[in-house]
Amino acid sequence: MEGSGYSGVIREDAGTLQRRFGQPRLNVVEGDMRKLQFAGEACVLDIFLYPLSPGATPVATWIEARRGSDGAAVDRQACIRALSSRR
Repeated sequence: MEGSGYSGVIREDAGTLQRRFGQPRLNVVEGDMRKLQFAGEACVLDIFLYPLSPGATPVATWIEARRGSDGAAVDRQACIRALSSRR
């Protein structure tokens, strides 16, 4: 799940993701991990950020996407496109 395969989300930092998706609904920090959650009519997108080396800025390393209505998994790329197009 790298680079352009996920519309340039993977390996992006929190600032870049917020410029793309807007204000996150959740912004959770646990240790050196950070989770940003973005939501829209189409889906809920959770992006997990971790530093790739000690002391580095955390970047997106994992994405999960689901429907907001029932939590069923949805296509991650489709969710990224849907939430990107809201801006």
